[in-house]
Amino acid sequence: MLAFILRRLLQAVVVMLTVAFIAFMLFQYVGDPVTNLLGQDATPEQRNQLRADLGLDQPFPMQFAAFVANAVQGEFGLSLRQGRKVAALIVERFPATLELATSAALIALLVGIPMGVYAALRRGSVLSQLMMSFSLVGVSLPTFLIGILLILVFAVILKVLPSFGRGEVVAFGPWTTGLLTVDGWKHLILPAVTLAIFQLALIMRLVRAEMLEVLRTDYIKFARARGLPDRVVHFGHALKNTLVPVITITGLQLGSLIAFAIITETVFQWPGMGLLFIQAVQFADIPVMAAYLCLIALIFVLINLVVDLLYFAVDPRLRLSSGTGGH
Repeated sequence: MLAFILRRLLQAVVVMLTVAFIAFMLFQYVGDPVTNLLGQDATPEQRNQLRADLGLDQPFPMQFAAFVANAVQGEFGLSLRQGRKVAALIVERFPATLELATSAALIALLVGIPMGVYAALRRGSVLSQLMMSFSLVGVSLPTFLIGILLILVFAVILKVLPSFGRGEVVAFGPWTTGLLTVDGWKHLILPAVTLAIFQLALIMRLVRAEMLEVLRTDYIKFARARGLPDRVVHFGHALKNTLVPVITITGLQLGSLIAFAIITETVFQWPGMGLLFIQAVQFADIPVMAAYLCLIALIFVLINLVVDLLYFAVDPRLRLSSGTGGH
């Protein structure tokens, strides 16, 4: 187990350095922050002074080395747009994004898994066909269109839910949450459902496909031959084995929810990291963009590590192969 973890940690370090290098290299060519800060009328002396103050006059390797050294300490420099520490901006915005992504993940899991099981066990029913049609729509429609349609129906026509913002929040030091206020819940519903629909449809189709595959295996036939009731066969044997591959997809999808909440946060003006990133792109705010991509990469790496460890714990074949040197 220790060798397995060390191997994964080494891979994680390599991935993080690669992402940091690519992100920082690309952002050297995204606009000119000096022009954005000073405008077109600044003198060459002012430009050179600001460039020196920001460290932009240093060679690329030195800029990148300084960036990595600071990032390891959680320090990403100053936002070129707001003049505040990037770390402070991320700490300020991260609770909103995490709240949105976690809510969407719970909706996708709590609704998607039961729908997938039902669609597998009742393949010919009308409700099952409707679920499959819904899942097809869910994976086909772009997220921004789903968000706009939900705003049109529930905010404009029915006027039962707000269409933008996070609503009233409660602060616990630097952490803020809207889950403790009614207004916060109302503002969360539409963006969370919008972000969850694609993941929900994906999980439902995956669970259905895996469930149908498991139900055709010999041990399920043997369990039926022993006279076990359908409830035990379906939920005690089939569903248990169906959820093993779902672990991987669910873990990766949680990372995707945080990374790709950009569209949902933009549509609903949700004050999270995605909206911060879009604003940074528009202004060529290099420190914020680089920090955002590195943070998202770190989240994916950590989730992948947790998923690998869960696989290692759940699937005995991995432990056996690792013990014999085959993994």
